Amino acid sequence: MQYEPGLSRDELIELATKTYFGNVDAKNMEATLDCFHDGALFCVQTDFTRHSGKEEIRRMFEDFFSAYETIIHRDFNCTVDEANGRIAASFVAELTDADGNVTLLNNINFWRVRDGKFQEVYVYMSGANVLV
Repeated sequence: MQYEPGLSRDELIELATKTYFGNVDAKNMEATLDCFHDGALFCVQTDFTRHSGKEEIRRMFEDFFSAYETIIHRDFNCTVDEANGRIAASFVAELTDADGNVTLLNNINFWRVRDGKFQEVYVYMSGANVLV
């Protein structure tokens, strides 16, 4: 499929780091899901886990949001392929559960964007998969 140029470099970074992760960190389910196409694919490559379509992605986020009191994604380092609507970001995920236990993950995500939304997301996670 030919990519129709859409989002600029800055807009791709904004979508991934502020719109998407900002809403994940705020546990704002509907705004998080608005970042995805209905038939989006979400893969955790380091655990061979796939979530196909918004309903499976919703269920994944419901479990993730309920497992942690606070979710923080920070220290983004982004690489953008503006011409093809792709972005990669390395970052730290800081997750705190109800008992105050903190999990730090050093992750890399790869996104394929079509028409301003995620068509595919590939996650490489440094620890145990928290997106099951």
